Amino acid sequence: MFPNITVKEGAIFIADAHDCAERSFFYAFLEQLNNNPPPQLFLMGDMVDLLVGDVAYGIEKYKNYITLIDEIAKKTELFYLEGNHDFNLASLFKYARVFSIEHQPLHINLPDGTKALVSHGDKYADGLHRFFTYLIRNHTILSILNFLDKYSYGFISKAIEESQKRKNLCRKIENFQAVIEAKITKYPLESITWVIEGHYHQNCQFETHGINYFNFSSFACNQSYFSVQSSSKTQFAQMQVRGCNG
Repeated sequence: MFPNITVKEGAIFIADAHDCAERSFFYAFLEQLNNNPPPQLFLMGDMVDLLVGDVAYGIEKYKNYITLIDEIAKKTELFYLEGNHDFNLASLFKYARVFSIEHQPLHINLPDGTKALVSHGDKYADGLHRFFTYLIRNHTILSILNFLDKYSYGFISKAIEESQKRKNLCRKIENFQAVIEAKITKYPLESITWVIEGHYHQNCQFETHGINYFNFSSFACNQSYFSVQSSSKTQFAQMQVRGCNG
């Protein structure tokens, strides 16, 4: 059963921050939000480069993020949608509501009365990707990897981090609309007006199959987030972070 959440005006959505040692924009923005919390905060996955609830390396490296996110969650409703770089997180947070890939997409009710599905974006892929997704979230496999990682002084985790550094997070995907059109019918679309995802970092919006599809930009690329604004019609207004690039 999918959760059903009513979104408040002024709610903030952030996708794909991919924070790491070289990029700490997201942590600085979290500090701002902790001082001035929004009505709701949706973290849409891949907020850091590598955080797995069963692997000690990332938990230790990002413990200040975990603490700060939970501190914000004491002050506002905070929804954390796991991505493909941050998962098995429920045990790390006391106050943030964490949604695994199995519990995505979230059904959300927007201020204008329309309904949307929101997810990180990696759920409805091909069979091989779905198998890999299951495999890397398996607690037994992760326990073995964690053992090997600890006794190799983080070799596995560091190798994954290095591979991430070589990725172009801001590249445009050719024929992106066709990619989405091929998978969007896998969503439970009845009575749905919007499908909202991160994951692809494309910062684009279009209509397909009678649905408004919106792919958020990556916070890592332009330090932007989206604020829910509503008059007669809900909008996801793109906002630019100021004062956290230093």
